[in-house]
Amino acid sequence: MTNDVQTKAADAPMTAEQVSEKFNGGKKVIDFVGKKKVFFGLSLAIMLIGLICNFIFGTTLDIQFTGGATLTYSYTVDKDHPIDQEELRSFIQEHTKDKITASFSTDLMGNTGENVSVQFSGNDSIKTDIQENLTKDLQKKYPDNNFKNLEANSVDASMGFMFLLKCLAAVALASVLMVLYVTIRFKKIGGLSAGVMALVALFHDIAMIYFLYVIFQMPIDSNFIAVVLMILGYSLNDTIVIYDRVREQRKLMGRKTDVGTVFNVSCTKTLKRTIMTSVTTLSAIMVVYILAFIFNINSVKSFALPMMIGVISGCYSSICIAGPLWVMWQNKKAARKAAKKA
Repeated sequence: MTNDVQTKAADAPMTAEQVSEKFNGGKKVIDFVGKKKVFFGLSLAIMLIGLICNFIFGTTLDIQFTGGATLTYSYTVDKDHPIDQEELRSFIQEHTKDKITASFSTDLMGNTGENVSVQFSGNDSIKTDIQENLTKDLQKKYPDNNFKNLEANSVDASMGFMFLLKCLAAVALASVLMVLYVTIRFKKIGGLSAGVMALVALFHDIAMIYFLYVIFQMPIDSNFIAVVLMILGYSLNDTIVIYDRVREQRKLMGRKTDVGTVFNVSCTKTLKRTIMTSVTTLSAIMVVYILAFIFNINSVKSFALPMMIGVISGCYSSICIAGPLWVMWQNKKAARKAAKKA
């Protein structure tokens, strides 16, 4: 009778205070698994907002993917002859039949002053006479700003579509290889479940970056693919750090310990490192974005802003999405085994 009582006491789950005292030096263990509904709800709410914005604004693909033409003009500005960028964009739109998008930048080398790149959707190059007429119209509208046509480029729609397919294939291949790596490396903690949930977290991050482009109405271009590939690696690195600690902690705490408790302890111990790494990376990217904003370098801004969101999302998804989902998978697997034995 006494032995039965002792056995039941030994099998009873430890309290939060006991776990904290025994495995975290008396410091509080954060219950990430217990707050999973809050985390999932927050992510779903953001995605819902993104879907609504996507329905309202639509998705804009850059001419790199859809085909079209680009005209680049240089011009000068000073306090006596300023130019309102929105007014300039509207003026160009009024003098062409095709829908355009305009991006502005500053030549940091000081050779051309201010630049405006005008993108025309479609599959036809801009005829010479149209270029000349538009240049004359700009020079007539802004006689003191020295408008000059720097270059004209065109992209065939079929080539753009092939480029898009190659980019998507690169993202898909990277995702598959990452899942295989996690599955093989973390066999002892359920390799397949760890790999699949890491992939879910990666899709979560891609969705956040995509919705950022939609909300800010930024055209999806090669920068989007570059950001996605970088965030895939960054987010996976965060997830691997946590999985690695889970594997070590499971050895220390024993396999009979609840996986949720193991994850909470592991994540609490790696939280400081994960946050500091993200803050350091975020700070560096923020400096780049601020400089790009000051000097009006759109190509850098369209890369740095999604990267900042991706870093935040990658840190969040590794802790709050991949981990709790992995715990849910492990608990269901354990429940099925118990049901079979019964």
